[in-house]
Amino acid sequence: MSRILLLGATGQIGYELVRSLGPLAKLVMPDREALDLRSDEKIIAEKIRQFQPDLVINAAAYTAVDQAEQEIELAWQVNASAPGAIAKACALMGIPMIHFSTDYVFDGQGSQPWTENDTAHPVNVYGQSKLAGEVAIQKSGAMHCIFRTSWVYGLHGKNFLNTMRRLASEKASLNIVSDQIGSPTWSRHIAEAVSAVVVLSRQQGPSFWQQQTGIYHLTNSGATSWSEFAKAIFEALAAEGQTVPVVNAIATSEYPTAAMRPGFSVLDNARIERQFGIRMPDWRHSLKLVMQDLKL
Repeated sequence: MSRILLLGATGQIGYELVRSLGPLAKLVMPDREALDLRSDEKIIAEKIRQFQPDLVINAAAYTAVDQAEQEIELAWQVNASAPGAIAKACALMGIPMIHFSTDYVFDGQGSQPWTENDTAHPVNVYGQSKLAGEVAIQKSGAMHCIFRTSWVYGLHGKNFLNTMRRLASEKASLNIVSDQIGSPTWSRHIAEAVSAVVVLSRQQGPSFWQQQTGIYHLTNSGATSWSEFAKAIFEALAAEGQTVPVVNAIATSEYPTAAMRPGFSVLDNARIERQFGIRMPDWRHSLKLVMQDLKL
């Protein structure tokens, strides 16, 4: 059985990766004490060599979008420098790496889903640091798959769904922006897609990672706004008899934040479907499954 070094195992995506990859491989899941991504590049590389993995999956990231505007150095270290160090170590060991990036590498100035060939132009520190991480991995010479995803949520961790669930019992009404458009993406469907890629790599042999190295968009299909996403969550909660708030749709200009957000950050999933046969479900279908999980 192969050894997969999984970084960020307690995060939203990492939590689901443990579930989906557990039957497929021996998972090595160091905590921050065992491998701290804030460490020097040489220390990170040495730690990775010590674990002797066959594949590294980096699901760790600095994701506090507004806080990143103040903690620039920390965001850059975790999202850019550390992935670069991991990739260099993988290149030296001749092993592949899977990494996760974001729709926030785009500026959102458009109305068509973004493809992998579109020019990235992030409008905040978080997006800039994630783009720098992509570039560092690409320059390292390591075999890699970088999966850009968006609006990640699930029942585990800090995310929009869990915030709305909490506020549902606290507020009579909520003001939520309606002019930021994206694709809410269930962390479990991300993990299942990645697991499918790992299975494919075994079936196709050593040449798989050289041939498939690159960036892929991986989100649920369809698009919505934050306010419509909130309404869909509350509809599901109301169907179970819970009292829910009224959602007031507002413009981004009415809800100022430290970091700018892209207006339209929907990603085009055609490449991942073409290369790996992975077709992601519509976000509404995924939300329905998540809310069913909530009842279990």
